Amino acid sequence: MIAGMKSRFRAHGALTGLSRNSSRRRCQWAAVLLLLAGMVPGQSSVTKANPYAVSAVQQERPFVEDLEHRTFNWFWDAANPDNGLIPDHYPSNDTFTSIAAVGFGLTAYGIGVERGYISRDQAVERTLATLRFLENAPQSDAPDGATGVHGFYYHFLDRQSGERFDHGSEASSVDTTLLLGGVLFAQSYYDHDTPPEREIRSLADTLYRRVDWTWMQAHRPFLSMGWTPDGHFLPYDWDGYNEGMLIYLLAIASPTHPIAASTWQSLTGTYDRQWGTFQGETLVNFAPLFGHQYSHSWVDFRGIRDQWNQSRGFDYFENSRRATYAQRAYAKVNPGGWRDYGENIWGLTACNGPGAVTKTVDGQVRSFEGYKARGAGQDYITDDGTIAPTAAGGSIAFAPEIALPALEEMKNRYGARIYNRYGFVDAFNPSFPTNEDSSDTASPQQISYWADTAQFGIDQGPILLMIENWRSGFVWNTMKKNPYIRVGLTRAGFSGGWLDGQR
Repeated sequence: MIAGMKSRFRAHGALTGLSRNSSRRRCQWAAVLLLLAGMVPGQSSVTKANPYAVSAVQQERPFVEDLEHRTFNWFWDAANPDNGLIPDHYPSNDTFTSIAAVGFGLTAYGIGVERGYISRDQAVERTLATLRFLENAPQSDAPDGATGVHGFYYHFLDRQSGERFDHGSEASSVDTTLLLGGVLFAQSYYDHDTPPEREIRSLADTLYRRVDWTWMQAHRPFLSMGWTPDGHFLPYDWDGYNEGMLIYLLAIASPTHPIAASTWQSLTGTYDRQWGTFQGETLVNFAPLFGHQYSHSWVDFRGIRDQWNQSRGFDYFENSRRATYAQRAYAKVNPGGWRDYGENIWGLTACNGPGAVTKTVDGQVRSFEGYKARGAGQDYITDDGTIAPTAAGGSIAFAPEIALPALEEMKNRYGARIYNRYGFVDAFNPSFPTNEDSSDTASPQQISYWADTAQFGIDQGPILLMIENWRSGFVWNTMKKNPYIRVGLTRAGFSGGWLDGQR
């Protein structure tokens, strides 16, 4: 796995480089984005039932608690306790860490305290080890021996030394942002007047303040997706609707290297190319569900609106809710004829897969992929029958009335093949049989199908954070106390809801 995974360029927004050949994939996705300009706005669908109508009994049912606890254990067990670095995927013998997974992990520790999985002292110790390492790790423009540059961190680091893992790893603006989500969570959560917690707050502030966002503006007004010592700035920027909202909120809020607040309006001005109707839902599209989940894992967008929201009549939370419903509707229609798709078996997002191979299934020649940004939306459809549980799990706060039944059905239907000591494996594909019985009448127990054997940090993260946000609002409420989050939202033009003190 390492040959492919270590060089995976996971800058998601324009869906560039989610493959082993980042340059080729970036060019392909750049072409895809150019096709989006012709989209025609559609009519808004009927709003679904209130997501908060799901009862407290359902929120506390044993399956939900079991999934949350197992997913937390992945972060706790996977992390290197000496430096806090968390592997890209685990269990695995591979030796590289994902800096984005570290951000989800820093947030996970607070959830663990609140749920009683670990003590506060344990969380403080692990958080301090992580932040101390990040603060002291070398930053330079050298191709080797550094952890990052200008406050940004390389996408993949060696799990032991923390240095750039290989020359395919870029200083990533999005992965650094996901790291900072956890860093700023720690700043706001650890609020006790003790030396260790004061140090956490100080370190978090130092890490955020030293990020030079203006340096990453290679093609103003937008932020570049990343930088490499050999190739310099990547040619693709964060524009269009995607998970990049948090990048711009943090860049705009920076007290040391802020970008112009008007950049937010420049960003939302690119949304029209993704606006349209898919499977009866009218929304600003982004085919893989991770784009509707990552920024929302830390920021509560319910009831707060920017100028773009005002013009469309709903907030970004509702947009993600519609995207979730559209994905389920797509699975019910199942235009590709993939095995098992339906009302409670659905979910396309960036995830691992059975591999780049062509196989005859049920008399039909099928093409499959390895790691890829699978998705279904008006912007594009990429689907090889691979289902990622994080698609439903990370959307549970948006639409629990459809996400929770999907998660339960996956567990009940496929059992230990996809649900183990760390919760759901990254992905599985019932349409990729590994034995001779691939008939339509065969049961899941009769078919030996592809299922991953590991979990990925950036897919485990949304499951854990969004389950807790649905159950208690804990991560959202913690981040509402962070002054940088509030400043970023306010400068970007958001108002209403909790920003104005409303419930």
